Amino acid sequence: MSPSIAYNRYGKDWAVKDVNFEVRENGIVGLLGSNGAGKSTTMNSLYGIISPTQGALKINDFNIRTHPIEAKKNIGFLPQNAPLYLELTVDEYLYHCARLRKIPKSILRNAVAYAKEYCGVTEYSKRLIGNLSGGYKQRVGIAQAIVHRPKLVVLDEPTNGLDPVQITEVRNLIRQISEESAVLLSTHMMSEVQAVCKEIIMIEKGEMVFEGSINEFNELIKPGSLVVGMSQIPDDSSFEKIQALDGVSSISKVDSRHIKIDIGDEAEKS
Repeated sequence: MSPSIAYNRYGKDWAVKDVNFEVRENGIVGLLGSNGAGKSTTMNSLYGIISPTQGALKINDFNIRTHPIEAKKNIGFLPQNAPLYLELTVDEYLYHCARLRKIPKSILRNAVAYAKEYCGVTEYSKRLIGNLSGGYKQRVGIAQAIVHRPKLVVLDEPTNGLDPVQITEVRNLIRQISEESAVLLSTHMMSEVQAVCKEIIMIEKGEMVFEGSINEFNELIKPGSLVVGMSQIPDDSSFEKIQALDGVSSISKVDSRHIKIDIGDEAEKS
C-alpha cells in the first residue's frame, strides 16, 4: 500500500497532524491510541468519510480525494459501530453490500458465499441479523468488509463489546484475513495490538509517537522504562545531565519529540 498522510483540523484545532505511514500488502498493523487520540479521524479520512484538510491519502497509488472510486475499490471498512441492517437476513444484507460494491452479477453469488464461509456465518444465511449474538453480528460486519476481496481491510475497534470467547474468535478471523489482505486495526487497547499485530503505529493528541515492530514496541514499554514527550529533544549536554541522575541507567531518543529513560540501579550504569 502507498504511504498515507493525513492532516485534519476542526476549527482552529488539529485533530490529526503529520500522520505518515505505509501498510504492506499483508499482515496486521495496529493503530494504537487512547480515546480521542485521532484514530477514528485517521480511519474516516482513509476511507473518504471526511476529507483531509491538507495532505494526501493514497491506496495503491490512488488518491482518495481525487480518485475516490478507484481507491475505495481496494478498501474494506468496518467502523466501530458495524453498519448492519438488523431487519435483514444475513443473505439479504450481504447481497445488498455486494451490489453497492458493484460486484458483477455473474460472480455475485460466489462473492457472497466466499464472505460467508470465510467469516463462519454460512449456517446463519437466512437468520435475521437482529437475532444474532454480538460475536456473529461482528462477523457479518467483517463479511461485508471483505465481500469484494479488497487489498486493504480497515477495522475500527473490531472486538469492542465482545465477550472473551467472541474476542478470541474474531482475532482468529482477523489473522486469517491478513494472509490475503493488509489489515489496519484501530484500538485503544494495548492487549489487542500485542495479541494480533506484527507492526504498530501509535497516535497521541493527533500525532504519531511510535512506528515499528511489536518487538520494538514491547522493548519500548518494558517495566523500568519511561517514555517522555518534550517540546524539543534535549541537546547532548542535557542528555548527559539526565544520564547522571540517580536511578537512570540509560537514555535514548525515540523520535523528534520523545525520549526513553531506562530506570535501574547504580550497578547497571557502571
